[in-house]
Amino acid sequence: MENRYARQTLFKPIGQMGQKEIQEGTALIIGCGALGSTISETLVRAGIGKIILADRDYVEPSNLQRQQLFTEQDAVAGTPKVVAAKKRLLEIRQDAQIEAILDHVDGPLIEELIHNVDVIVDATDNFETRLLINDIAWKKNIPWIYGACVGSSSMVYPFIPGETACFRCLLPVLPAVNETCDTAGIIAPAVQITAAHQSAEALKWLSGNRHAMRKKMLTYDSWENTFVEAGLARLKNESCETCGTNPTYPSLKRNNETNFAVLCGRDTVQVIPEKGRLISLVETEEMARKLQYSYKKTPYFIEVQLATYRCVLFKNGRLLIHGLKDIQEGRKIYQHFFG
Repeated sequence: MENRYARQTLFKPIGQMGQKEIQEGTALIIGCGALGSTISETLVRAGIGKIILADRDYVEPSNLQRQQLFTEQDAVAGTPKVVAAKKRLLEIRQDAQIEAILDHVDGPLIEELIHNVDVIVDATDNFETRLLINDIAWKKNIPWIYGACVGSSSMVYPFIPGETACFRCLLPVLPAVNETCDTAGIIAPAVQITAAHQSAEALKWLSGNRHAMRKKMLTYDSWENTFVEAGLARLKNESCETCGTNPTYPSLKRNNETNFAVLCGRDTVQVIPEKGRLISLVETEEMARKLQYSYKKTPYFIEVQLATYRCVLFKNGRLLIHGLKDIQEGRKIYQHFFG
């Protein structure tokens, strides 16, 4: 494997010194779906030292059309995405350091994950998590690479603390309601193009080529063959809660009450229990047996059919109620079955 990175080091902007920096670098990738799986594979093949991969979900059949690290076997087994991704990435490169985090990323968790990270890569699908990434990036002075794709379109931009406006500054000009892959669909080329641009920006930063970072937000449509580049410098807001003169980083603060949320673009309510309350897999299995509900166990979660809803409970107490997009109904189901 001596010549593993030979073609990459022949590229003059990287060379031997840039390759050494890549191999000493660490990337935190939030999300392990289409973008996260593609970007993580690209960075592992490029020789990155360590990847921290965080995602809350598991592989489903509808993922296989565009999420390249996963197989039919992963979908049938309902393997958590970070687990399946880590297995495949280590098959690609045995000496890669892959830390897999199966959890919903919130303020306290991202504060734990950020230590010794050189760059954060956004592979999420919602504003809330991006605002969280944005806050930790500015608080810790670490760049993050924004990426979004839906239908045939892609958007990419590197947010760099101290140099660019931040994501929160953009909110007044971003749409209040975004289309998602679950509402508008997506084609795999849009994923590949977005991930390629994000990976390029990450490699620029990791290899010491920071002057080459993209200066404008790119919007590209691979079906219509159109693209737009837009400067964001004028959007910087001095009163911004993240990058302004008196930052408070509001997204990093955690609500200690039980949290109910509809997952972006999906008929699923997520329940995160209040601190100190953990519903165990054993207790849930006993409840399912007692009430004669059908259930399935894996090493990572238990899936129970509650009435017309498919409920998935993870080890840390996080619950997904599939087939539902009403928070009040989700609250009622949660309290009815789990007290």
